[in-house]
Amino acid sequence: MLKTYNPEFKDTVKEKLQRQFYMHLLGFEIETVEIGLVEGQLTLEEKHKQNKGFAHGGVIATLADIVMGFAVVTLVPADQHVVTADLKISFLNPGVGTALFARGWVLKQGRKLNFCEAEIFSIDGQGERKLIAKASATMATLAP
Repeated sequence: MLKTYNPEFKDTVKEKLQRQFYMHLLGFEIETVEIGLVEGQLTLEEKHKQNKGFAHGGVIATLADIVMGFAVVTLVPADQHVVTADLKISFLNPGVGTALFARGWVLKQGRKLNFCEAEIFSIDGQGERKLIAKASATMATLAP
């Protein structure tokens, strides 16, 4: 069972998201913020694609990193910071379609380290989702 040490976690996430300039540059939007879970979506544009027309692996990894990191932010005290200590991603299918959907969650909560997972889906023109990547990360909590 996950436990939040910040009852105002939604406000904290909202505040910290304002300073996520790379996320804003990509156009990624967070849609769901719950205890230990964050989801968001990115409308795929040409700037997100590699030379074959697939979503670039760096974009996919970035989305995974963002949703896992902010899933941890929902758990830690508001004055603490979360950074990625380790990130592994497996690409399962090409990222093609109109959008990408990212879901990240905390699998194992700890005081200093949190183990997280993420799934990234492509969304086609009919709204169908296809799993394109799975990721895992260790997120470190830093005191002020």
